[in-house]
Amino acid sequence: MAAPPDPLLDTALYHCQQAAEKAVKGLLLFHDQDFEKTHDITDLLRLATPYAPELNAFLALGELLTPYAVKFRYPGAVPEPQRAEYDQAQEAAEKLLAVVLGLLPAAVHLGLSPQQNLKGEQA
Repeated sequence: MAAPPDPLLDTALYHCQQAAEKAVKGLLLFHDQDFEKTHDITDLLRLATPYAPELNAFLALGELLTPYAVKFRYPGAVPEPQRAEYDQAQEAAEKLLAVVLGLLPAAVHLGLSPQQNLKGEQA
């Protein structure tokens, strides 16, 4: 989606947010922790800190990614994102995904490893 020649960076940013959100929700589900319907990754990370206190160090990544759940939902509402914005979000999502995968047993990784990026490549 983010590849040239015609990248869809708004959609790619949404998927970065979704990857991080689903990863943290998966961690919460693994620990049988209920959570409200939300797209707020920061709130989800805070909810997960009793199981993994080290997630406090990643709250800023949640703050960066959370707005992309809805920011580009309506065309023309905000300017199209730039490549640098996407690159920053992708890096944040990959970091968060790697941390969460590292907190879960390998049996639940579904083919991903903490060393892979969102494209499935070794980081």
